[in-house]
Amino acid sequence: MKKINYIELGATLFVPATHKSLESIVGGIKYPNLRSVLIDTEDGIDVKSLEISLKRMKKLLNSYEKKQLFVFIRPKNIELLKEILEFEGVDKIDGFILPKFSLSNAQEYLSLFKDHEFSLMPSIEGEELFNFSKLSELRDIILTNADRITLVRFGLEDMLRGLGMKRSCKDSVFDLSAPSVAVGNFINTFKSVGFAVSGGVYPCFKDKEGFIKDVKRDLKEGLFSKTIIHPDHIELSNNLYKVTQEEYEEAHKICTSKEAVFGLNGKMAESITMQPYSKVILQRAKVYGLR
Repeated sequence: MKKINYIELGATLFVPATHKSLESIVGGIKYPNLRSVLIDTEDGIDVKSLEISLKRMKKLLNSYEKKQLFVFIRPKNIELLKEILEFEGVDKIDGFILPKFSLSNAQEYLSLFKDHEFSLMPSIEGEELFNFSKLSELRDIILTNADRITLVRFGLEDMLRGLGMKRSCKDSVFDLSAPSVAVGNFINTFKSVGFAVSGGVYPCFKDKEGFIKDVKRDLKEGLFSKTIIHPDHIELSNNLYKVTQEEYEEAHKICTSKEAVFGLNGKMAESITMQPYSKVILQRAKVYGLR
């Protein structure tokens, strides 16, 4: 199985399976600069439209030809996932986002893929977000399938709902004490064992400056990729994921230097300790270029 490099995902466009332009979006025609797409049958679909969405997906898979665009499906639940896995042509897509991934369903979710080659992105949205021991237990289960995990997601809006909170367009989740603790704990739990973690969705799709600020804070906190809900955010994300000339030069020096410790632009640089971050910078430069 070829594991997808999460850096290549960019921002992932949320597209309900009933969307009128589903075929042209997934076919890479409508948004040629989009790098990854999420076909949704969960939050974006009401119960009355579920059967219609499944028919649309079957039709899409019948005619779909694999493009450079990474395509993921988000099923409504485990039962629907079982049904989708039987669709003709489903092997053409890259993988699945697993919603409401929790201790109560993690083993069953993962068992469904033992005979498949899909990449997976678990989305943790429940009580585990607020309980370190449960989150660690869930992490250990995910580790058993580490070779197929592209990145791990958290439900930011679910987190805020659990805390009885709502952020404004001007707020970063990292500026709010309780959510920042929960997200920080999530990052520590998963990134410390090698998983990449996606940023939370930014709901204010008309606020360009707010979105830019949100992505910049994601990157500062070590998060990469995020679900986007408006096509205007595609090019914004691609540009924000570029690196500066200075970032590139510093990362290249750290990754190629034979010195253990040296001065770099007035700062101390350590080849071994700074390599993980520097390698990400070089990967971003390769995929998105320089600003």
